[in-house]
Amino acid sequence: MSGGAGGSERPEERQRFPPPGKSLPLSALGQNGLLQALVQGAEPPAGDGISEELQRAREEWEAVEEIQSGLGGTPAVPAAPISFREALHFFETAELGECRLRAPRRRQGLAALLRFLFGPPRLQPQLRGEQELALAMAQCALDDNESVHMRILQTIYKKLTRSHLGCPRYGAHWEELGFQGTDPGTDLRGTGMLALMQLLFFVMDPQMLPLALDIFKLSQHETQEFPFGIMSVNITRIVLQALREERLSRECNRRQQVIAVLNDLYAAAFLRLYRVWKGQHKTIADSCFLLKELESSTKRKPKQLLKSLEAFVNRSPTAEGPDPPSPPSPSSRELSFTGLCDLEGEPRLG
Repeated sequence: MSGGAGGSERPEERQRFPPPGKSLPLSALGQNGLLQALVQGAEPPAGDGISEELQRAREEWEAVEEIQSGLGGTPAVPAAPISFREALHFFETAELGECRLRAPRRRQGLAALLRFLFGPPRLQPQLRGEQELALAMAQCALDDNESVHMRILQTIYKKLTRSHLGCPRYGAHWEELGFQGTDPGTDLRGTGMLALMQLLFFVMDPQMLPLALDIFKLSQHETQEFPFGIMSVNITRIVLQALREERLSRECNRRQQVIAVLNDLYAAAFLRLYRVWKGQHKTIADSCFLLKELESSTKRKPKQLLKSLEAFVNRSPTAEGPDPPSPPSPSSRELSFTGLCDLEGEPRLG
């Protein structure tokens, strides 16, 4: 029998930790079962207190993880990915009063009356709350102090780059994803968090992710490259404008959904752009013309675009069929790339 508490200590236990006053080497941390449990959030085994040395070793381990994740020197960003449903629930329950006040109001006067009498069908009353939520998100700016906003950014980055590590809030890595600078928030004018929410949907939906990755890959092509992030924002702008002009009311009424219709139309428009861009060997010089054409087809024939997306997802015989030839695009000398969107305050390419 043991003669006391001190006598019960086994030799292997004495070797697990260094003598008092010495730090545990980082190379040994991964072999320490107790420390691994602590890092993973588990409770320490009964009777094993956390010594000062162990606590210091744990802090060193966390510092290494922070540096490896690319977050060193920046505010901590939650690493856990966020689903579209979770993010949407946040906006549904968040206080978006100021964003709702900034959302465009319905047109008044004779023009609104004529549109009501002779224009497309109006959105059913029970769907207007969801419409207002979409418009409010479009007026909501990216907030560094809001953890959900930061998780959305991190999830988009990880999904597109196929990386398990996070990234700094600011940096040249956002330019590699196709934004104009080191801060994607500056490209969200006119589309706000709705643009990031639609991109989040694109990369988190299992059926959409392969398409998103194919488009992102094409955006980095040697000769057919284009700014993926800005292109995404511009497609959100097109879809948002179609909603404001009540071009989507019929489809929303039929499906009794608004945000889901917006997301599907966003993906359908991106699919259309991808097919034309890749199949007809378009380049950055064609972007202005193609986006104008896409805006027109999105507003005039949203149902046709949605059917094309459905066929693509279901891999029907028409899903991979050739696209009809588009009209000749203007020469690059006639294009003003920085004037891609001629609407004041809207995001622009270039």
